[in-house]
Amino acid sequence: MSLESRFNLFSFSGKMKVLHLSWMAFFITFAVWFNFAPMLQSVKESLGLTSEQIKTLLILNVAFTIPARVVVGMLTDRFGPRLVYSALLAICALPCFAFALADTFVQAAIARFLLGFIGAGFVVGIRLVSEWFPHNELGTAEGIYGGWGNFGSAAAAFCLPALALAFGGDDGWRYATGITGLMSLGFALVFYFNVEDTPKGATYFKPKSLKAMEVTSKGDFLLLLVMKLPLYGALALLAWKLSPTGVAMLSDTAVISVYLGLALLYCYEVLQVWQVNKIIFTEPVAAIHQYKFKQVAVLNVLYFATFGSELAVVSMLPLFFAETFELTPVVAGMVASAYAFMNLMSRPGGGWISDKFGRKPTLLILTAGLAAGYFLMGQVNSDWPLWVAVAAAMACSFFVQSGEGAVFATVPLIKRRMTGQIAGMTGAYGNVGAVCYLTVLSFVDYSSFFYVIAATAVLGFCVLWFMEEPQGQMAEVNHDGSVTLIDVSSR
Repeated sequence: MSLESRFNLFSFSGKMKVLHLSWMAFFITFAVWFNFAPMLQSVKESLGLTSEQIKTLLILNVAFTIPARVVVGMLTDRFGPRLVYSALLAICALPCFAFALADTFVQAAIARFLLGFIGAGFVVGIRLVSEWFPHNELGTAEGIYGGWGNFGSAAAAFCLPALALAFGGDDGWRYATGITGLMSLGFALVFYFNVEDTPKGATYFKPKSLKAMEVTSKGDFLLLLVMKLPLYGALALLAWKLSPTGVAMLSDTAVISVYLGLALLYCYEVLQVWQVNKIIFTEPVAAIHQYKFKQVAVLNVLYFATFGSELAVVSMLPLFFAETFELTPVVAGMVASAYAFMNLMSRPGGGWISDKFGRKPTLLILTAGLAAGYFLMGQVNSDWPLWVAVAAAMACSFFVQSGEGAVFATVPLIKRRMTGQIAGMTGAYGNVGAVCYLTVLSFVDYSSFFYVIAATAVLGFCVLWFMEEPQGQMAEVNHDGSVTLIDVSSR
């Protein structure tokens, strides 16, 4: 085995160079995406915001990522990860700068909403890494990509409050967030000039259409339409949150217009799904080209509970520790970063375990642990020693992030040419989960919030029994009509 073909974390050539540059890009996207969560108090005081407005900013921060991940997944499959990731990093620096310069709640809200687009970066790397690593290393590689990249939120929580203090004054948070935008802009160039979409000589398989995801049976056609509904429901929930019933950012007329727009958009998407897949109602799909969409549906539900809860908890945990244990914003941010800190080992660990012991058994164990972890978090109160509460958060985080690693150890093994689209939909479900959980948080206390997440994890555990362990090979058609068989398991 050549040095370049070995899995060596200390190498920076071949596939390992691609892996390292990919997690660095993802790291930066998360640092930008969550660059204000650890400085909520400073932003609140500087802009004169209410607690309800702060909670609205948290929801807005993850809302746009729902459609963005779906769209970016499709673009990645069509144009390749190199171009799409580079463009994403460059473009999203602009709303980051806009947030740093915001003077009103409306300006901050628009900037945070647009910044949700950078959360779609994760999807791009999933496809890129799957092109460079074989199935027996894929879970580990995707876990490192997701885990080390995800650590960007912990780095933001740990470093940005201190950086804001170093700049000093009421505008310290502005300089700290602005610096993350400069990082994003600069790394866009680094990524573009140092990454290739596939190893030399390999084919980059593209989907037949960008209009909609392909399915291979009538039942899957209906299941796809059903699984689209929560994506629109989450956006409708956000519109309701911004209505006069919520924070009154939008008028009743505007909210009704949003509802109608979402309904029309869904009808349009149904039409697109039909146009792409109508042939399955008249001609059976060859067995070699079939895949089961229920695999995608199960992973969607699991990512709702895993990444959805992580997004929500990372956003609220500094405030939770500050209020529960009466900590300063800086100390609370550093303590809360322990939750995301686990990403460094947990997510790669989940992927590695999946590679060694199977995708489904790993997910069953981790999902059960996730439910137990959030049940424990629901019992944390001011009577607990702080170190015990932090330990509980880290234990919960282990199962959450290992579960995420196990989910995306499976995603690239379903259908190679549609990996971006599948990753986009599954990733979007993570954001649907975050919007739902953060909306729940706006109505209940912290304890009930954690119990709700635990209950959805139990639901995910039940749904998981319908998933099938990836076996054998999947087929993709080359440009010349020949068929390439790609291993998805060693058996």
